[in-house]
Amino acid sequence: MDETIRDLIQQHKPEQDLATPKDFTPPAELYLELLSRIRKYHPSDDFSMVEKAYHVADQAHEGQMRKSGEPYIIHPICVAIILAELEMDKETIVAGLLHDVVEDTIMTKEDVAREFSDEVALLVDGVTKLTQLNLSQDKLEIQAENLRKMFLAMAQDIRVVIIKLADRLHNLRTLQYQSPAKQIEKARETMDIYSPIAHRLGISKIKIELDDLCMQYLYPSVYKELQQKIDDRLTEREEFIRKMEEEVKSYIQEAGIEAEIDGRVKHMFSIYKKMKTQGKTLEQIYDLFALRIKVETVRDCYAALGIIHEKYKPIPGRFKDYIAMPKANMYQSLHTTLIGNEGQPFEIQIRTFDMHRTAEYGIAAHWKYKESGSTNVSKEEEKMIWLREILEWQNDTADNREFMSAVKTDLDVFQDQVYVFTPAGDVKSLPKGSTPIDFAYLIHTAVGNTMVGARINGSMVPIETALRSGDRVEIITSANSRGPSLDWLKVVKSTQAKTKINQWFRQEHKADNIQRGKAAIDAYCKSKNIVTADLLVPELTAPTLKKYNFPDWDSLMAAVGHGGIKEGQIVNRLLEEQRRLTDANKTDEDVVSEVRRGKRVFEIPKGGIKVHGIHDVAVRFPKCCSPVPGDEIVGYVTRGRGVSIHRTDCVNVLNMDETDRTRLIDAEWAGGESPETEYITEINIYATGRKGIVFEISKIFNEAEISITGMNVRTSKQGKVTISMQFGVHSTEQLAWLTSKIRNVEGIIDIERTTG
Repeated sequence: MDETIRDLIQQHKPEQDLATPKDFTPPAELYLELLSRIRKYHPSDDFSMVEKAYHVADQAHEGQMRKSGEPYIIHPICVAIILAELEMDKETIVAGLLHDVVEDTIMTKEDVAREFSDEVALLVDGVTKLTQLNLSQDKLEIQAENLRKMFLAMAQDIRVVIIKLADRLHNLRTLQYQSPAKQIEKARETMDIYSPIAHRLGISKIKIELDDLCMQYLYPSVYKELQQKIDDRLTEREEFIRKMEEEVKSYIQEAGIEAEIDGRVKHMFSIYKKMKTQGKTLEQIYDLFALRIKVETVRDCYAALGIIHEKYKPIPGRFKDYIAMPKANMYQSLHTTLIGNEGQPFEIQIRTFDMHRTAEYGIAAHWKYKESGSTNVSKEEEKMIWLREILEWQNDTADNREFMSAVKTDLDVFQDQVYVFTPAGDVKSLPKGSTPIDFAYLIHTAVGNTMVGARINGSMVPIETALRSGDRVEIITSANSRGPSLDWLKVVKSTQAKTKINQWFRQEHKADNIQRGKAAIDAYCKSKNIVTADLLVPELTAPTLKKYNFPDWDSLMAAVGHGGIKEGQIVNRLLEEQRRLTDANKTDEDVVSEVRRGKRVFEIPKGGIKVHGIHDVAVRFPKCCSPVPGDEIVGYVTRGRGVSIHRTDCVNVLNMDETDRTRLIDAEWAGGESPETEYITEINIYATGRKGIVFEISKIFNEAEISITGMNVRTSKQGKVTISMQFGVHSTEQLAWLTSKIRNVEGIIDIERTTG
């Protein structure tokens, strides 16, 4: 590990000796479990990079605790274990171990690249949330900006989203330690965004668990009731599955087919969704039980199907052939629902071992290893064209609310697909409710743009007709077509079709849009007393084009001209690049000198902070000391991450060396208490071990309507209790009132705020 990185970590790590709960697996044991899982599938015996990543992450996160009270390093190790269960390559495992170091510690993307590789740094950066967002944005705006960044990274490397899914899965597994509001927020976001992404990537191993975990928090009463109904007859159901396994296995063996057979009850959310959408009771769900038959070849799949249909009565209309017509997420299997010998319906899924691996791991199943240790994704990734299409249509949507709506719609419509045939007999999948227009643009942009009519199953139909699975669709085109109609946007279902139609209209008026865009940029600059020519230089325009994924400046100006992107957004981006370029050329002495020469006091909206001598800079609140209004504070000028605000009694400030102290700058709170703003702080309460003391303390918070975001209770061998509590307050006055109330509780020995 680079000595500079080690020194920085040692200088900034919080100096606290917190006891940790006894009900977690020690990080060292989890790391050994990680290595064991990797060895089961990885062709290499060299795990030095993984070991290095573990030690770097362990040191970087040293002193940090999760809300559960366990050491933070447990989270990245568990994320890496999930990735190993998906049999990902070593670079992805390493990125999983390091995925929070850029976001939550002093390490930078450049540090990761230097210590490991540009490839690992790209993966880590892809899952790192944006940290310098304007806090005037609401949560939806911030969520949208982070998703935009993730989608851009996904287009470069699909492994980014696989790491993100593993991260989200472990966070949901430990969601019980969050506040009820945060539980609902995270569960809803997962259900709307991450679970559908897992489904679209075909990673059912993750999607199923995400769904069931979310259901516990979004529909707790329904979950408990359904769980109870299933548990009430669990023994009976398990016996039924075991009996069916034995029966089916005997039939398959008699036919001379080698197969693995296992049974299961469908997962909770799948059952609930079918009950809700189909208006059925638990007893009316036909495929509540499912058997899987895994065989070697496709020929064996159909042979096994014939045997099963000979032995059991199939339910009409309940057979689906996803081998001949795979789902868009690469899923392949034969599904048939049958009536057992005792009248109990059950489902059988028949697939090859390769198909089963794809069904469980999706796109992750196609990660191939080279002897050199580098990796390639197979051509199956080409089927996930939607990842790159997202880049096209997200650039068309400057409004973040519209963008979020489009993301959710695109992922939601994918859940239900129709399968139609081309005239040549090829199978194409489209969102349910799609029209021949959607089909035309799926075939090719030129086909959609020149479409004048359509035939379904040989008959002419209106082009807005909804397609049904099994339809044979033929598109009629004409060179004399005037192009698409704006009315088409009202009937098409696929995001791809909407994007292509919008692109056509933009291209038709591109020259006018370019002029309007340039005029808008110039007018905006004049209103802000900015010289436009100073910003339109290659050093500033090139990174801006890369940020918004445009090939040239005219294309970006056309987007501004037709309203796809706001001119202020582009100018602010250019100004940001200008400042970044200027700062990059400054020495440490220049930065500190500018601060010392500053005569003005600038009020920065983020956190209501006044910083002396610096204008228009991002302000961060590190987790080490959690300042709140009323605390004496000081600013620390960082390179590239704005000014971090600390309490003057913060351990990290008190222990700074002389070099770091030259970066300290005066700061103060801009105003008094703000009832709209909460600041997270933490106190340690020391008390005698008395029954009910935690309840009495919690009651004080509840009556004061102060939200508790974390609590950890530890008892020493001498019977003394330490209660660490994290919560939100508006000011030091409110904090002082709260601590005085807690001191009146019987058995309280002392209360202190954490200082880093």
